[in-house]
Amino acid sequence: LQTAADMAGWSQRTEAGTGSGLGIAMGRYKNHAAYCAVVTQVSVEEKIRVEKAWVAVDAGAAINRDGLVNQIEGGLIQSLSWTLKESVTWDATGITSCDWGHYPILGFDEIPELAVQVVDRPHEPSLGVGEPAAGPAAASVANAVAHALGLRARDLPLAAGRLAALISP
Repeated sequence: LQTAADMAGWSQRTEAGTGSGLGIAMGRYKNHAAYCAVVTQVSVEEKIRVEKAWVAVDAGAAINRDGLVNQIEGGLIQSLSWTLKESVTWDATGITSCDWGHYPILGFDEIPELAVQVVDRPHEPSLGVGEPAAGPAAASVANAVAHALGLRARDLPLAAGRLAALISP
């Protein structure tokens, strides 16, 4: 947690309610595998944009550092898509998001600047990695939005409609 906070300059974050915010979160994958801490920087205007993400991961002894970093980056991006956009839609006739043209996902132009630091502990056992960034990434974005707006979002995805409802209930 301290590593991710240091990477992001957490101690110098701005005041809450400015439209820009930092959020932090941490989790342990499946309660027995890798530890992962995520800090995200967001800007909030008509929609939420994750500008930067810093991740620190402790998976014990890192066997394949490059593979570990790739896994963390992929899990983080997937989680950001879930958090900001992904949602099944439907109407009276049934599901309307039946193909990729109608199902909202994060676009390449929305991927933030990423920094991943592996906390390598070569004398410890290797821990499973899987997707340890998924939970902390979502929580970090929600915390960053709370910092940016001074309001707590409690429903996902944090898409434009939900953001508007949060700002003017």
